[in-house]
Amino acid sequence: LLVLQDCGADCAKFQKSELEYKFNKKALERPYTSKHSWGKTYGEHKRHLEFSHDQYRELKKYAEEIGIFFTASGMDEMAVEFLHELDVPFFKVGSGDTNNFPYLEKTAKKGRPMVISSGMQSMSTMHQVYQIVKPINPNFCFLQCTSAYPLQPEDVNLRVISAYQSAFPDIPIGYSGHETGIAISVAAVAMGAKVLERHVTLDKTWKGSDHQASLEPNELAELVKAIRTVEKAMGSPIKQLLPCEMACNEKLGKSVVAKVAIPEGAILTLDMLTVKVGEPKGFPPESIFDLVGQKVKKGIEEDETITEQVVENHVKKVKC
Repeated sequence: LLVLQDCGADCAKFQKSELEYKFNKKALERPYTSKHSWGKTYGEHKRHLEFSHDQYRELKKYAEEIGIFFTASGMDEMAVEFLHELDVPFFKVGSGDTNNFPYLEKTAKKGRPMVISSGMQSMSTMHQVYQIVKPINPNFCFLQCTSAYPLQPEDVNLRVISAYQSAFPDIPIGYSGHETGIAISVAAVAMGAKVLERHVTLDKTWKGSDHQASLEPNELAELVKAIRTVEKAMGSPIKQLLPCEMACNEKLGKSVVAKVAIPEGAILTLDMLTVKVGEPKGFPPESIFDLVGQKVKKGIEEDETITEQVVENHVKKVKC
């Protein structure tokens, strides 16, 4: 937890299962001979890895002490009951329960914010999820997710983030990534992802298939730093000349200048005018067509800047 906090993460999320409620007996008794196994059966394997209630309480207490949020994915209805008792700030719904509609209803009725992953689901299912959760608990978000570990770039489909933003404009949309590296997650934030979930490990070579698809602490720190930079860079949708651009504009901004010598009293035509970096500054290039048909009050030498003082009846336009 301290590593996550040091890296700048806002929240540490674990996974909580009550195994007899998540799996049926035959699933727990299934032989598990994988190189990643911690037991002869899948049940033994999962029991070896599962933290106890007391360990969760200890983790929650420590998270509060160091100033990081702590929650977990409730992998079954009883796990959700325990997490509710633990007073987590929000529930994470793993992709495997997103189409578990009774579970969604019961979880939504707890009244806590919900973060719902969408791995293995269709857009049709996500519409159903929205229709079930929204009337009960409007405080939830969807995460685009592809449930493969590690996830290949061609299967990420970041454009689903945009599709969710269009389909569900009243809820935040985020991204849960199982890819290697940080580039795709940074891109998700640039596309507007408001919540980002990544798995974290202390060593990718450790036993267990998930470690390969996780970030090591140095990568997590780099990711957080990159995200904070992107958040700043998203800025404003208003396009205008900014104060930081003034120096460049003063140095390189162009003005309308006389292409030829223009006598006093002449009516300006386009072939009398051109655009250059001028000293002093004069009319900006976008004003060149407005100057056509205007009368000059005094003669202008070739290559001289056209200034407001030499144009008759000029009214300066104010930029909005």
